[in-house]
Amino acid sequence: MDRKPVVKKEIRGRNVYFTVNWSRLKKGDKYDIVRSVPSDAGIFELYYMDRKKKLCLFHVGKSWYGGLRNEIRLRTDAELENDKDRKALLDKYDCWYRWSLISSSDDMADLLFFFAQTYRPGDRAVHGSGRYERIFVNEVDADKIVTI
Repeated sequence: MDRKPVVKKEIRGRNVYFTVNWSRLKKGDKYDIVRSVPSDAGIFELYYMDRKKKLCLFHVGKSWYGGLRNEIRLRTDAELENDKDRKALLDKYDCWYRWSLISSSDDMADLLFFFAQTYRPGDRAVHGSGRYERIFVNEVDADKIVTI
């Protein structure tokens, strides 16, 4: 890996600027996840590849106490997934994932709020920390998958 998959943050006044350096996109293989994903706090994205070989984002999440390794392992295995919609996708399609390390729970909340407002404008289910007036995000990805 040519760069470290971590989130960087810069505060300017009441605004925050995050740079999310994503890991390489990998197919959801339980053995590879156990070998290569750290047991540290962070955020992750899950994709499925449709019949036309297009990657489709279906979940953005965070992991705090259990670590990314545990959470990604759970969320990419149809036998372990509890959510019926995600389980159906995992049963039908190959799953792909990427992640980035971040140790602040408040920063994770702000990033997930930003992604929720970007992917599902008006969704009130995800809340930010309330610390910033505006949140800006730049994604850096060697695989050239930028979702915002």
